[in-house]
Amino acid sequence: MIHFDKSIEIIKNLNIKNYKTKKLYIVEALGYILAEDIIADHNSPEFPTSAMDGYAIAYEDIPLKNLHIKSINPAGSEISDEVIGGTCIKTFTGSLMPKGSDTLIPIENVEVEGDEISIKEEVPYGFSVRDVGESYKKGQLLIAKGTKIDFAQIGVMASLNIVHVFVYEKPIVAILSTGSELLELGETQTNNSQIRSSNNYILEAIVKKYDGIPLQMGCIEDNKENIKKNISQALLKSDIVVTTGGVSVGDFDFVKDVISELECEVIFKGVRVKPGQHIMIARKEDKFIIGLPGFAYSSTITALLYLVPLIEKFQQGNSSLRTIKATLKEPFIKRAKKAEFTACNLSLIGGEHFVDFKGKKVGSSAILTNMLGDIALLVTAEDETSKELGDEVSVLLLG
Repeated sequence: MIHFDKSIEIIKNLNIKNYKTKKLYIVEALGYILAEDIIADHNSPEFPTSAMDGYAIAYEDIPLKNLHIKSINPAGSEISDEVIGGTCIKTFTGSLMPKGSDTLIPIENVEVEGDEISIKEEVPYGFSVRDVGESYKKGQLLIAKGTKIDFAQIGVMASLNIVHVFVYEKPIVAILSTGSELLELGETQTNNSQIRSSNNYILEAIVKKYDGIPLQMGCIEDNKENIKKNISQALLKSDIVVTTGGVSVGDFDFVKDVISELECEVIFKGVRVKPGQHIMIARKEDKFIIGLPGFAYSSTITALLYLVPLIEKFQQGNSSLRTIKATLKEPFIKRAKKAEFTACNLSLIGGEHFVDFKGKKVGSSAILTNMLGDIALLVTAEDETSKELGDEVSVLLLG
């Protein structure tokens, strides 16, 4: 089995030869990763513009105190009138500043009597005037390729009159759970050895949460030919095939054999990580197969560690998962000489993060209920030992 850090480095260095892109209407592109740079093709604003309702004046006229209102300048109109000594033009938010003006005095700072204003409170030079290119300048890179599109990006693209934009296609992830003991939702139990499948549903939720498109293929019995047929079909329909179960060393663990028979290149098999040491990653051209363990907690953790980065890789996106530092509110017992990911409760108190294990059970890698609550994962490296109350630890946030 390889070191956990090495397995992550291998995933980071995997290359996709042909990225899939498509063009979407900008609002439909919400949540997608941008596949092109967005560069300004004009200045914003193009001309000096009012940022408030008020009166456009020449700053040098402020000492006069009383100015004649020459005309009105509504937003969206073109004004030919000019501000000439001793005059002002009533100007509204978003209006172009009239020729001859360089400052806007707000409505609240003046009193109006007939066709004159009386300045009650002065303002500095250039007050409330938006300079040319204040928002952005022509030729400026505004949104870089590889950015996840959110509401702000949509707004900026709309201001540039961009109607459609190139994005990376979200990868299709086929999900198969292997095991003759598994029951689908709603399926009637006929003997006591049968258990309800949860892996395929939590994986579907993970794929959706982390920007993939799930293709649910359900539960498959531990039959080699049946598994081979389903994985073959999944490879045709998807970019990533993720399986649970069948990658260990039991008599009915067929997934690893099927992957070899399908002439897939095994990238690695077995990692010194707890939970999920029997994880397997393989590829066939630009398609990947991830064989996850069968226990629910193991498959969930390894999906977060390996499936999520692969989903992101297809879109050249940045990792949604990040690590922070936190303080232990109780001791932690290190149970294996492996990289270990332990469900913990994360709290924020006085601006600092704290970790405890209240309600978290110690047992097998099947205890999925340990993932309930304000959850994070305590990360301990292979060479780390048990921790004491008050120790600083690394914690993986789940996005």
